[in-house]
Amino acid sequence: MTETVERTKNGAILYDKAIINQISPERFTAAGWPHAEILTGALRSAGRGNTMFVGNVPRQFVLRHYMRGGLVGKIMRDSYIFSGEDLTRCFLEWRLLDKLAANNINVPRPAAARFCRRGTFYTADLITVRIPDDVSLSQYIAVKDRDEAFWQSLGAAIWKFHEAGVYHADMNAYNVQIDKDGDVWMLDFDKGALKPPGPWQQKTLSRLHRSLKKILGLDPKLHFRGSNWEQLLQGYFSASKSE
Repeated sequence: MTETVERTKNGAILYDKAIINQISPERFTAAGWPHAEILTGALRSAGRGNTMFVGNVPRQFVLRHYMRGGLVGKIMRDSYIFSGEDLTRCFLEWRLLDKLAANNINVPRPAAARFCRRGTFYTADLITVRIPDDVSLSQYIAVKDRDEAFWQSLGAAIWKFHEAGVYHADMNAYNVQIDKDGDVWMLDFDKGALKPPGPWQQKTLSRLHRSLKKILGLDPKLHFRGSNWEQLLQGYFSASKSE
């Protein structure tokens, strides 16, 4: 890891020289890349329309602009209160991802993060290395019915994250990703953290369960049943007991 911080006229950029050897504010815009594509998806998997794929194959990146959700997001769409450079959401997420990736945990490798101050507020962006040939869990189970072995392996994979103390603030069927080899990854660690074992583990599982039931409501033909959730839990608890 080569962490470098460069000051800008109204903030700073944190980046890894091993991934991007030169950085500029333009890299945090679509115009700063030879190719840029807004992320789209079915079943509301495109989020808030604040994410795009940038760069060219074989190495592409994901550029995400931090946006607020809920009622607050209608008032302060993409602004956050500034309380120090190291406490900006983008720098916190970049450093968490860097630590997790260094420990071979399946998360995107962080490339660059930027914040821009505007008085007492700031906006933020994050660039990560795109995971090749991955799809969201919501898409993966929309294509076809998945067998018991898949759901158990998914539960076991989630346990591995929890065993490592990885807290995901919004573990849902979009942020859980499956690659071409069937390996499980997690995206979007805004407000994520490393924590000792606790009630948060059950809470994140419950959040994923609610997400799956919600998208089932959007598409009743989705391949998800109550038995699949039981299989996931079986895989999760079997993995926890084998440690």
